[in-house]
Amino acid sequence: MPNPPATVVGIDVAKATLDLACQLTPDTYRTRGKLPNTPAGFAQLLSWLSRHASPDAWVVMEATNVYHEAVATFLHAHGYRVCVVNPKQVKAYAESELSRTKTDKTDAKLIVRFALSHQPRLRAWQPPTPAERTLIALTRRLDDLKALRQMECNRLDTADPAVHASLHAVLATLDKQIEATEAALSKYIDNDPDLRQRRDLLVSIKGISDLTASRLMAELGDIHRFGDVRAVVAFVGLNPALRQSGTWRGHVRISKIGSTVLRAALYMPAVVAMQHNPLVRALAQRLRASGKPGKVIVVAAMRKLLHIAYGVLKSGRVFDPKAVLTTAG
Repeated sequence: MPNPPATVVGIDVAKATLDLACQLTPDTYRTRGKLPNTPAGFAQLLSWLSRHASPDAWVVMEATNVYHEAVATFLHAHGYRVCVVNPKQVKAYAESELSRTKTDKTDAKLIVRFALSHQPRLRAWQPPTPAERTLIALTRRLDDLKALRQMECNRLDTADPAVHASLHAVLATLDKQIEATEAALSKYIDNDPDLRQRRDLLVSIKGISDLTASRLMAELGDIHRFGDVRAVVAFVGLNPALRQSGTWRGHVRISKIGSTVLRAALYMPAVVAMQHNPLVRALAQRLRASGKPGKVIVVAAMRKLLHIAYGVLKSGRVFDPKAVLTTAG
């Protein structure tokens, strides 16, 4: 008797290859290994799915830098429900089931088990629009350039004087590239009415600069794809997670299962907002008065900024702290 078509397919994505798996029974899987992560490999993948997966199957993969984007876009275009999950979620699931093996096929099977256990909470992935794709490319390139500049500055602190001239030359080049990329990013947003409107909404919030707004738009995409603000907070990894084992209950900390880019991008804006944004400042004062440590206060400020950002993007209205405070009062 033939096996019924799979409702969940796991794909382990590497730079050059794709490994596939679907579950036949709780202990057995159908697998296909080492398809090329190229258009030719995608055609083979589509043929495999047509034989072994139902038309409405979830195809689940981890976010892997940029290597998953082409195959995810291809499958979405062919009508499959694609879910791109945070690798930390899959890792945490593997630890919960005490998985100790590590091969590509095992990873594909692990993704299947993770997806089956979380199926009600799987969220369909949507490819970024062309405008969002360009915005992502520009913001991430800017971050890469700034990281390179910081690395060269660190080397300058301890380098032999013989290489100082070379380091300064590289820093000068990086400064020019950073300036050019910032200008290109600003011009690109100004020339796109939708992005310009979203940017203007976000920078109405004290603490959020043009650059932070750009990162928020690039990484969050269309805010309406989130069901509520809690989904946005979870996406960024600022949702609380209780560490607990048996009868032991640990501290509640943020999950950190989310966008590291956005957590890093929100840190300094939150510090600024604690001084200049009346809502965030009031929150920080209440937490200080209750004896909360500084790190907890900053994280709460980051989460508050995210709530406010969600509110202005969802409503389409600029941030008015007086109106919020009046309503709250």
